[in-house]
Amino acid sequence: MKTTELAVPRLGVGAVIRNDRGEILMVLRNREPEKDTWSIPGGKIDIYETMEHGVVREIKEEVNLDIAVIGVLCTAETIRPEKAEHWVSVIYEAEIVGGELRNMEEGGAIGAIDWFPLHRLPDKLASFTTAAVAALRQQK
Repeated sequence: MKTTELAVPRLGVGAVIRNDRGEILMVLRNREPEKDTWSIPGGKIDIYETMEHGVVREIKEEVNLDIAVIGVLCTAETIRPEKAEHWVSVIYEAEIVGGELRNMEEGGAIGAIDWFPLHRLPDKLASFTTAAVAALRQQK
């Protein structure tokens, strides 16, 4: 970290989106943080943006879906001082209300998109996705 950078936690959002078979939408991260892990779609909050607006925007930008927020599923925190990372994320449950699923960041931040049943998730999950999965399993 440069000495001119202010070290503060970053705010992020993510969405658990299920299809009609109950599978969860995930994206393969092509960039840090947590490169090469599967994650629920989401991203960082912009200055003066509400959390709900941020999650709706991020989902549209990443996977071209229009979503309606159902509610907050959980929060997650990732702290990695060795990488100068501290993220606080709000994870929402959301439903699809429009759009057509498509990787909008192919060759960039997202390597792939896929649907996974809760009982058969990929091995390498992003840390905030792990928190979301734990919250989903507690609901059952």
